[in-house]
Amino acid sequence: MSDRSSEDEEHTKLGSYEGERNEAGERHGVGKALLPNGDTYQGGYKNGKRHGHQGTYCFKNGARYDGEYSQNKKHGQGTFYYPDRSKYEGSWVEDLREGQGVYTYPNGDTYNGEWLYHLRHGQGIYHYKETGAKYKGTWVNGKMELAGEYIYTNHRYQGNFVDNRPHGPGKYVFDIGCEQYGEYRKQEQEQGEDTLAVDGDLKWIPMSITSLTSKGPVKEN
Repeated sequence: MSDRSSEDEEHTKLGSYEGERNEAGERHGVGKALLPNGDTYQGGYKNGKRHGHQGTYCFKNGARYDGEYSQNKKHGQGTFYYPDRSKYEGSWVEDLREGQGVYTYPNGDTYNGEWLYHLRHGQGIYHYKETGAKYKGTWVNGKMELAGEYIYTNHRYQGNFVDNRPHGPGKYVFDIGCEQYGEYRKQEQEQGEDTLAVDGDLKWIPMSITSLTSKGPVKEN
């Protein structure tokens, strides 16, 4: 859903307003507005626009934003409650999630990390509620990319990620004290004679294993 509000300049039909104004008659200071579409806003204004450290915008569909505004836009620290019961708490830049923030999804999963242009971008941790697993690492435009690790209850995978999947060299680290080195590769599937092979699913290819008692990696046959 869109989390943008529908209030506009003073000269448009904004519905009712109760609150302070400046000498020019613009909304200025603290006030409360009821918009024609049923949305409401209560908080600070500056020269006719929502502005200040604390404002609450309630959408008719049940969504709500509590936080800072600048020039009519969510800007600074704030919390947005979505109609599907998901929630974002963190930094906003001109109506977009940007900076550090925590998103709680309807299924209970959470993402705690950096955002850019409304997408997970930078360093962050995604926690899967159902399994207890976590991904900790780099995000690019909403996807797991570059260096990262999957963390499970008794082991973890560390390596490179491409398009939300492990890709290339990496290792599994087990709590019992051993590490397995290997590589995720695309599997080629033969289509018959005189035809080209096509890329299949990625498959883990183990190469060596180390333990607390070993002096170095041991190649697997």
